[in-house]
Amino acid sequence: MTTKTILLAAAIALPIVCSSASAQVCGNGVFLGQLSANPFLADSTANKFGSFGSPYSSTSINNPYSAFGSPFSFTSVSNPYATSAPKIIAADGQYLGRLSANPYDPDSVSNPYGRYGSPYSPTSINNPYSQYGSRFSPLSPNNPYATQAPVLCGDDD
Repeated sequence: MTTKTILLAAAIALPIVCSSASAQVCGNGVFLGQLSANPFLADSTANKFGSFGSPYSSTSINNPYSAFGSPFSFTSVSNPYATSAPKIIAADGQYLGRLSANPYDPDSVSNPYGRYGSPYSPTSINNPYSQYGSRFSPLSPNNPYATQAPVLCGDDD
């Protein structure tokens, strides 16, 4: 009975500890969740019912009316002219560029010739052979079972 109690307490406390640790990565920026294909991860941008994946949440990149999801906001992931899209920070602290639809921004993951958008770069989430882009890596947003997915940090200007 005590083993079940300990496991239940760990299951309840672990997401709370992980959320606060992930939020600290952003410093003064806005924590926008984890860029992850895992729909069951509490802070995942793929979790439709979570505060970072819901199309109704103000901190969601999936909300077309929020500052981070609007096609007109300069801090949005979907604006092709965005200049301050959210930063992607890996669980190991590596900067992985900006989650942006802007193909001309040198830090954008949509720039196929840039360091963070190239399918050949070791720091690109678009490289299926890098630890940050592989479907099998725990650090990759493309792994549907990832538990250490990258964190999104928005500028609060």
